Amino acid sequence: MNAKPERAILHVDMDAFFVSVELLSRPELVGKQVIVGFPAGRSVVLSASYNCRSMGVRSAMPMSQAQALAPHAVIIEPDHRSYSRMSSLIMQYFSTITPLVEQLSIDEAFLDVTGSMRRLGGPVAIARMIKGHLASELGLPASVGVARNKFVAKLASEHAKPDGLVVVAPGRTLEFLHQLPVRALWGVGQRTLEQLHRAGIETVAQLAAFPEAAIIQRFGEHGKNLYQLAHGIDDRKVEPVRKEKSLSAEHTFDTDLWDARHLEDELVQLSHKVATRLRGSSKLAETLGIKIKYADFTTVNRSKTLPVPSDSPSQISQGVVELFRKLQPLEKAVRLVGVRVEKLADGDNGLQLSLDPMEEKTREAEKVADSIALRFPGGRLTPARLVKAPKSPSDE
Repeated sequence: MNAKPERAILHVDMDAFFVSVELLSRPELVGKQVIVGFPAGRSVVLSASYNCRSMGVRSAMPMSQAQALAPHAVIIEPDHRSYSRMSSLIMQYFSTITPLVEQLSIDEAFLDVTGSMRRLGGPVAIARMIKGHLASELGLPASVGVARNKFVAKLASEHAKPDGLVVVAPGRTLEFLHQLPVRALWGVGQRTLEQLHRAGIETVAQLAAFPEAAIIQRFGEHGKNLYQLAHGIDDRKVEPVRKEKSLSAEHTFDTDLWDARHLEDELVQLSHKVATRLRGSSKLAETLGIKIKYADFTTVNRSKTLPVPSDSPSQISQGVVELFRKLQPLEKAVRLVGVRVEKLADGDNGLQLSLDPMEEKTREAEKVADSIALRFPGGRLTPARLVKAPKSPSDE
């Protein structure tokens, strides 16, 4: 009577989320080839309908390549406000089922429904209820995986796509896992996959049969994790609040650039975007970094630690510019630049005070800029160095 029930974890993943939201206001496109993204320039696919995916179109693919694969697809420019609004409704509904909801992204989440079964029924009944609510109340399809832990539940939802439900009973966990290729395990990238293949390991079953000591000797601590996953072991809890570990912003140019000044200006603009997001989430960053992708797609990353954690756009952009100037002179044209901040801490604990009065004046100016942006969200504030002089009196 006192035995604890087996853990019941659901992974709910919305199907082609951006496309599905767009089809709510465009019912005439249901069943047709649809891609969400910007059709011009070097934009990428944000979401694609499943009939487009069957033709090879996938998320993050260059739009030009996607249009070549699916020339008759309807291209819809994204409406991120609609997606965020719908995501909020979905997550609010999940919270009525269980307080243990871990949102992974705008369109997927883990739910621990172990404590909800007495009230709502078994995990399969709850999964069906969720799918029914999302379809009838929001008009959106979702795939759900049910298992005893997060790892297996996510694999199950992948097998459920599109608009399906896959249940992996606790007693059949190994049967489900051991039929899969070893690349299905979390943490198996291309390099690890090649090493596993050289060891003669092609499937999860073969990895599970390998001596644990041999796997650890070959892969270290990572090998221990792989061995446990191959045996269906994943004791991680569903965490309702996920701490952001980093923030980033990137920009892809329409044409490859050599102009260091233009690239530097874009990095400054991205620094201000990242800093605005930091202040909006009450976070401070301890480290910052830049990403430079050249025309041949080779990528360089550089990072540095700030003297003190900061959310100041001026401090972040100054550090970013310093990193970029160390890469000059450029040997190749640049396709993409990015800025990221990491090791985030709560800003509510306060900033370390500076003895430099200029820094204090800069922070006051940044606070004023924040208040202006809040009052006039349609306006645009930009760093002074990015303001272009008028070409003629009529441009003023």
